[in-house]
Parts: sequence; C-alpha cells; structure tokens
Amino acid sequence: MALKATVHKAAINIADMDRNYFSDVNLVLAQHPSETPQRMMLRLLAWIYHADDRLEFTRGLSAEDEPALWLRNDRGEPEWWIELGLPEEKRLRKACHLARNVVLYAYNERAARIWWRQVEPTLSQHDNLCVYFVEDAQMAQLAALAARNMSLQATLQDGLMWLSDQQTQLEITLTTWKSMGA
Repeated sequence: MALKATVHKAAINIADMDRNYFSDVNLVLAQHPSETPQRMMLRLLAWIYHADDRLEFTRGLSAEDEPALWLRNDRGEPEWWIELGLPEEKRLRKACHLARNVVLYAYNERAARIWWRQVEPTLSQHDNLCVYFVEDAQMAQLAALAARNMSLQATLQDGLMWLSDQQTQLEITLTTWKSMGA
C-alpha cells in the first residue's frame, strides 16, 4: 500500500522590504513520504523568498518534469523555475532554456560542495541561473520549525530573512554561489 503525503498548513505574515511585498498568506504543503522535514521547510523558505500570488508548489518529487516551485505566465510558460537540492546538470540546463529565471537552493554541505565544483564550469554560462547554498546548521534550525500547523512571521531585508514562530526566531543567510547575470 502506498504511503500518503502528510499535509502541513502554514499561515505566514511576509514583510519583504527588498521587494516592497507585504502579505498574509495561507499555504498548504504536501510532504511526500520520502521528503525530509528539511527539504519541505526549504520549499517553504523558497516560496517566502519569491512570494507572489502566482507562485505555486508543483507535484515536486512526484514529477520529474517540474521543479519544486514555479511561477508561470498567462500562457502557462515558466517565468521562475525554482529547484532544491543537487539536481543533474542536464536538468538545470533544460530549466535555463525553458524559464526566464532559474533559482537553485542547494543544501547538504559535504555533497553540495563537491557537486558545485563539478557543475560550475558548465552552469556558469547561464545568465538566468542563480544558485544559493543553505548551510547544514540553518537547515537543521529550519526543520525544527516544521509542524502540521505553522504560524510564521517572515521579514526580509538586505538579502537576510528573519523567520519566527511563537518560540523561535531564526536569521537565515543564504550563500550565493552564482548570481544571475554572472
């Protein structure tokens, strides 16, 4: 018998000072049975960083031809393609040809650094690709916020994010391995 996804609900107050985006959103995240709490919370973090009324979670791990999140235009074409983890180089190259903007949130420190050394020469040619790295310690702190029902406050300013619930406040700092246009 197949295992079902675990449903998580997140009520988030977002104050993004960098983009002048302010919103209260209610999101539903389906955690795939093989998905770790760290990865699920990273999907939520990526959503907050790119918050937009049209940004959607995809079928994720269940769909090989979709990213973790995307924002599509009125014609259904991806404007933003957002990946997590350490995807194959071929997958990112394809995404760079399909979408105007591609963002990768890499994690798992030991494997990520080796992966990046291998793929950086080829991927650096794509001006529409941005690669961020999230350190293991921050991933652990992020996973500690995971709950079936979450009430979160997110403040973004100068590239930093402060994410908090009733008990915990985190400062999230992403390391930029590749920025768009570079």
